[in-house]
Amino acid sequence: MDGFAAVDFFFAREVLQRGIAALYLVAFVSTLAQFPALLGERGLLPAPRLLAWAAESPSRAKLLRPTLFRRVRYTDRRLRALCWAAIAVAALLVAGVPQLAPPWVPMLCFLALWLAYMSVSSIGQTFYGFGWEMLLLEAGFLAAFLGSRDQPPPVAVIVLFWWLVFRLEFGAGMIKIRGGREWRDLTALMYHHETQPMPGPLSRQAHLLPRWFHRLEVLGNHFAQLVVPFFVFAPIIGLWVSGPVPAIVGAVAAGVVVATQLWLVLTGNFAWLNWATIVLAFSAVSAPSPVDASPPSGGGIDGLPWYWFAITSAVALLYVALSLPALRNLFARRQLMNASFNRWQLANAYGAFGTVTKERTEYVVEGTSEEDPDAADWCEYEFRGKPGDVRRVPRQFAPYHLRLDWLMWFLPLGRSLDDWFTTLLVRLLEADAPTLALLRRDPFAGERPR
Repeated sequence: MDGFAAVDFFFAREVLQRGIAALYLVAFVSTLAQFPALLGERGLLPAPRLLAWAAESPSRAKLLRPTLFRRVRYTDRRLRALCWAAIAVAALLVAGVPQLAPPWVPMLCFLALWLAYMSVSSIGQTFYGFGWEMLLLEAGFLAAFLGSRDQPPPVAVIVLFWWLVFRLEFGAGMIKIRGGREWRDLTALMYHHETQPMPGPLSRQAHLLPRWFHRLEVLGNHFAQLVVPFFVFAPIIGLWVSGPVPAIVGAVAAGVVVATQLWLVLTGNFAWLNWATIVLAFSAVSAPSPVDASPPSGGGIDGLPWYWFAITSAVALLYVALSLPALRNLFARRQLMNASFNRWQLANAYGAFGTVTKERTEYVVEGTSEEDPDAADWCEYEFRGKPGDVRRVPRQFAPYHLRLDWLMWFLPLGRSLDDWFTTLLVRLLEADAPTLALLRRDPFAGERPR
């Protein structure tokens, strides 16, 4: 690092910009395929109904997070158009095209993705109520200020990424320590691989590992989430201390985070949560600069144009103010998990699996084509990722997000059936094609059951 310019973080910026853009690409492909059936005009929880409810009074409107669909009437066609436009922008960022232009070009591209995804998630209701939604939004906002290839990334923005990694990992660790007893007596992972929401092809093998190994897993998790995040900040010491040690410590910390997340990738399906954490961890990895960070023509500071230095400094100051509630939350007795403290979902609180379920209950949806239900043969609707037939090996879907399958895991944990599930049953009785497309197999081949 050199003053205000992170001259050794060109590689980190490449991973961050392309990786975050790739996750936006996956998120919008998922939205394009699932949103109309889940939340569209005839969805299980129609977004137009939510927007109409919010429009009835200013007090209700304040409860709705910012969305373009408050200005432009929602239709499924407009939703698809938004998704296709966002997919195109994300693909260009993955290819590195906007990064060849001045820094304001990738900034506008990432801010466009951020606004587009916020517009979707704000009306996504329970189907978009996962912690990795706000994580993607926050990461995309920060990526907007990493700059372009002809100049080093700003130190302030790199530090903000470290702060995001810290909140993500340390927050998850604190939630566990304060949560279920199973995290403190080291038994949590004796159950988790079996009872997690959407197991993968190796989840059973992970569950059958020896008990001593599961205890080591929990200890390793506590070390990775409660100790290692502090060392992500080590490279900042390089501003005052010469030598390779700060960079090495930061890289090792990032490596530990990446290794633990890859284990979670191998043993489960957590949408893009693990992949986002892996990408963000690379913010602590420094490498020799491939570009001369000399001041640009027209003046600048440490290789940054004056206007870009001013913009990124203002963003950093804004983030300091927005981060105070999240900082207090990390050490609060009643720590919030996956909470946002502002309408723009920046500087959020994160966490996952504060408690681990020890038994697995699955809802099985069946139908019949026969008139007498008592004497009928009932056929099961198979979901793509939700466990069903025990003879079928679960598939790997992450980072793709199967929202219906995930919510089916939460269903038995509630006290009553959610409205969306009742509507799902109605749509299956109607043999609704968009709804059936969300499933792995329709036992009635598009025909209506009785």
